[in-house]
Amino acid sequence: MGHVKLGVNIDHVATLREARKEKNPDTVEAARVVYSSGGDLVVMHLRQDRRHIQDSDLERVRHEVKGLIHLEMAAVPEMEKIALRLRPDSVCLVPESSKEVTTQGGMKLDGKQADLARVIKNLSKAGIEVSVFADPDPKAIRAARNLGADAIELCTTKYSESWGKKLQAEELEQLAVAGHLVKELEMELHAGHGLDYYNVGPVARIEGMDCLNIGYSIISRAMFVGLKTAVSEMKRLIQ
Repeated sequence: MGHVKLGVNIDHVATLREARKEKNPDTVEAARVVYSSGGDLVVMHLRQDRRHIQDSDLERVRHEVKGLIHLEMAAVPEMEKIALRLRPDSVCLVPESSKEVTTQGGMKLDGKQADLARVIKNLSKAGIEVSVFADPDPKAIRAARNLGADAIELCTTKYSESWGKKLQAEELEQLAVAGHLVKELEMELHAGHGLDYYNVGPVARIEGMDCLNIGYSIISRAMFVGLKTAVSEMKRLIQ
């Protein structure tokens, strides 16, 4: 198995800061710790409601920290503009609704395809790698490929929430089969959502896995052991 990259999502560092609208904890400091502890990229989801990450977080991390930045965003004109201005290294297009606490599954790849294809094309033209957050469903994966995406990030929510060995094995099998298709289509294979220190191993070992994006469980663990340890422990688990 090759080297699986670890993307560390620092949204919830900003969540804590926004609770008091102060300067700390600082996302720039968090990004530096992520890179120095073995994280391969820093992940931030700039939501339309700005509930955690702010535009200034993206700008400061982009300009003040050396390292790869992965932006999660809705495929809407406002976010496209920001991405084209700040040029993250990669972007993952995710579904977004104002009522959700966290992302509720993969993109529904039907209906407004022309808009999505246009966003993907514009980001690609700017030299940004584009992935689409998708359920482990062959139709969705093929649709994302046809729209011009470079990579698929498989949604691991069902696997993460499945209870008992049998159900978990079934969900893992679906992810593995989807991963095989992604590789067959010559795309990058990423995965994430709900992964933690107990369930990450089998997903990291899926054949062809390139990158795992993990946030909440790392930031939660960091409360007790510190961010440096939390990141390096996760990195060890996925190797």
